[in-house]
Amino acid sequence: REWCPDAQRVLDGFHIVSWMSDALDQVRKRLWNQARREGDEETTKRMRGVRYAVLKNPDHLTGRQDESLTALGNTDPRGQLYRAWRLKELLRNLLRHPIEQARGELKHWVFWASHSRIPEIVELSRKIRRRRPDILRTIELGYSNARLEAFNNRIKVTIRMAYGFHHVNNLISFVMLRCGGLDIRLPEPTN
Repeated sequence: REWCPDAQRVLDGFHIVSWMSDALDQVRKRLWNQARREGDEETTKRMRGVRYAVLKNPDHLTGRQDESLTALGNTDPRGQLYRAWRLKELLRNLLRHPIEQARGELKHWVFWASHSRIPEIVELSRKIRRRRPDILRTIELGYSNARLEAFNNRIKVTIRMAYGFHHVNNLISFVMLRCGGLDIRLPEPTN
């Protein structure tokens, strides 16, 4: 606040959805372990089958994952996993809406999540309620750190490629070469 008094805090939409995905996976694991303890083999098998389907975006599902997701409503008696998945999709979609629409939808989402009686989702709703102004500012300003994340990933890949270099200067030079924006063309061979 002292050095940048006009700075505003925003969150990346990817990370907001990843919070929900983590909570959703915790719900799945809890229900899977509960079914294993109770000896319910059918539910255990279904829980294992929907692991990746609940975490993926619906438009990226394979045919088998889509079938698993369709049967998800019958996976557990109270439908906790299905309701948690629906809340994930609602959160993911509201991040793309205009700010006025997103403001109301986020308020409704927090209400539904806090009254879901799913412990992992209730805990997440508290976190989102605390970070609500930052989330709304993110939607309003439309900022994303996707380019920064991609750049960091490129550096990490470069470091793995440089495994075995004897000196750190070689690694730094390699990172600068790959990420510095230089377009170095080797001379064409002449015959």
